[in-house]
Amino acid sequence: MKMIDAHIHFSNIGSFKETAKNLSLVDYSSYGLQQEMKNGNIQLAIGMGVTETPQMGFPDHHAVSPMGLDLEEELPPKVAVCPGINPYHLNQSGLDALEKELQKSEVVGIKIYLGYYPYYAYDAVYQPVYDLAAAYRVPVVFHTGDTYSERGLLKYSHPLTLDEVAVMRRDVNFMMAHLGDPWVLTGAEVVYKNRNMFADLSGWVVGTKEELDAKSKGNFLDHIRHAITFCDHYEKLLFGSDWPLAPIKDYANFIGDLIPSKHVEDVFYQNAIRLFPKIEKMM
Repeated sequence: MKMIDAHIHFSNIGSFKETAKNLSLVDYSSYGLQQEMKNGNIQLAIGMGVTETPQMGFPDHHAVSPMGLDLEEELPPKVAVCPGINPYHLNQSGLDALEKELQKSEVVGIKIYLGYYPYYAYDAVYQPVYDLAAAYRVPVVFHTGDTYSERGLLKYSHPLTLDEVAVMRRDVNFMMAHLGDPWVLTGAEVVYKNRNMFADLSGWVVGTKEELDAKSKGNFLDHIRHAITFCDHYEKLLFGSDWPLAPIKDYANFIGDLIPSKHVEDVFYQNAIRLFPKIEKMM
């Protein structure tokens, strides 16, 4: 089956490199990504832009906005981009730079890192970003739920805070990364309620196939099974691996066990094309 991975990373971030080396054991490089995409029959992957500087490390207040995919000089084939936003640099030059990025064929959305930066999704600082998203007809992806840094502030990444922006900005489609885990039932309600809110199913487990297999047993996934069933909008759920946090093919199998067979093609392929219309020209 053909698949689209709607959430990967390809940035020069220290924590990603450490995770790849010590936890997921993936080859975090262009070659490694291309091999995993080939083995997993991934037709296209969408990279979430994020960068860090020596002064701080991610979440980095000094990073230039928009943030890109800077692991290597060139992007691997069939990788689209959602530039990341640093709200501390959302002056006119930052917005002009974002608009310039949105004019590129490989730029298919925008990423906002709730929790990593101390602003709510509905904050005024992000309104010009939503204006650009509406003008260029691209979705905005939000990090939600647990943060991959202890410096994150969880109150800003709670999925309930996305309800307000979804209502305020009906002219923009949004994707809630990670379904707000661990508050996935709340995340499911926000997706269920709002026609312009989607969610990806990425980042729920960090590690190898063995770790994924272990988490599939017992009650670890009970809250997620409940949330997916409650949401019951499989046309708005997207597969994402959060690579390099886990091997792509193994994570796809892990998610596939949670999706009814009649909805698998939507979750793993068609929904991404619907939400990110620019990717169709890249296939």
